[in-house]
Amino acid sequence: MAGTFSQIYIQVVFAVKGRECVIHTSWEEELYKYISGIVRNKGQKMLAINGMPDHLHFIIGMKPSCCLSDLVREIKKSSNDFINEKKFSKYKFSWQEGYGAFSYSHSALDNVIQYVNNQKEHHRKISFKDEYKEFLEKFEVEFREEYLFEWLE
Repeated sequence: MAGTFSQIYIQVVFAVKGRECVIHTSWEEELYKYISGIVRNKGQKMLAINGMPDHLHFIIGMKPSCCLSDLVREIKKSSNDFINEKKFSKYKFSWQEGYGAFSYSHSALDNVIQYVNNQKEHHRKISFKDEYKEFLEKFEVEFREEYLFEWLE
């Protein structure tokens, strides 16, 4: 019987609710390890994860049987609970609704991994809002700017 062979690489980006800068360097590594464990336990391969105080990026090697929306929902739900149970933030932590997902070829993988790993350096030059809009434009994703981010009132 023939097998299924695939090579699917997806970068996922999502933000803290209200784009608040609450992911602190003192616990971000523990958060990244926790999220990597979720990805691994769901049978996918974490290739890189990194972020800023208000958002994160990760790139995975994904099997075709994986439902990306289910995976991201599980990552966000479980990591919300993890952050709140550990009391990493003095306020109730929550991720913003929605996410960005962008696919890459194998030949682009090294550059994307380097990009994710260099988030702190990268964001010295460009804001998250501008970066996210650039992704959407580069990948020709239609969007309305007023729906890109949730803001706390």
